[in-house]
Amino acid sequence: MTQAMLPSQQVARPRFGRAAVWAESPLQLLSAVEAHGAGLLGRETTIHPRGDAIGMNATLSSLMEQVPAGVHFAAPTSTIPPLREPGLDRWVIGDAYSGKVQTELLRGAGGKEVVILDDGLATLKLLATLVRDRPTPLIRPRAAARASRKALGLASWWALRRLVGQGRLLVFTALPVPAALDTKFRALGGHLERHKFEWLGTQPVIETIYEPTVVVGSAMPADGLIRAEPYMDWVRSLTEDGPVGYFPHRRETPEVLDALAEHPLITVNEHTIPVEMRLRGLRSNQTVRALPSTVLASLRLILAPNSVPLKGQPVPADWWMPGTTQELRRHLSSSLDDGLGAA
Repeated sequence: MTQAMLPSQQVARPRFGRAAVWAESPLQLLSAVEAHGAGLLGRETTIHPRGDAIGMNATLSSLMEQVPAGVHFAAPTSTIPPLREPGLDRWVIGDAYSGKVQTELLRGAGGKEVVILDDGLATLKLLATLVRDRPTPLIRPRAAARASRKALGLASWWALRRLVGQGRLLVFTALPVPAALDTKFRALGGHLERHKFEWLGTQPVIETIYEPTVVVGSAMPADGLIRAEPYMDWVRSLTEDGPVGYFPHRRETPEVLDALAEHPLITVNEHTIPVEMRLRGLRSNQTVRALPSTVLASLRLILAPNSVPLKGQPVPADWWMPGTTQELRRHLSSSLDDGLGAA
């Protein structure tokens, strides 16, 4: 599919005012810092990290002393910052499919702008859903279709479409957006801004990795979407090219990680901070491998100057669990179909 090369700047920068960010994952936290560094959030940005998010504490510790001027961190919490907070200009979130986010959104934006950060494939799915002519509930593909949940998701679609039409919805992403989707979203009044982890690129490399093959772990086995055994067999097969450095997804199970660690040529690293931060020091004689994942798209941007090959592994048909629907299989594999993780 042809990808859009988005203009480098659609919104005048730097912007003024205050922003509040609800960061529910380490990647959303990093994306918020990138958005502030790009001049899109205002002079003062307060990031509210979700306290129970895996890897959040390590990412906070890594970022706190390096962030651009004007970024502040609130104490980790389970409470989303209020959208209607007085004196706030921008309300920033990553997961537009979250019930907590949607409930707050329906309280009304009160003239504020809503900014959406990267949240994996869900970001592209959200854009595609918002440009539809027919209202569509904003519900995750695997979510239970309860009537109340569908009603909340449908009301949230209307709320975000209203913001798009008013020119008060900005999506900030590192992902390639299909040209037709880009054009339609902008025509409706939406703002779309791209980045290439420019702020992260100014920071020192914090980790040196020596294995010739680096595997970015997948949550698909832990989520019950694919069988674990063939996935582990694939990882083990990569040792034919030499030692493998394995960087787990935050949801992977101890059983899978322990089984992989038993192989003498596989080093299973502890999950700490996002791989976008950890793998920046890779060189052209190393290769990154992964199942379909938007992390390949972000790493492609980060590692392009070092000419590091990135190879996405399609999921064979016999890996899928019977309960994984064809629609969900297509959605999860779309990162390769759209060129996000193609070799």
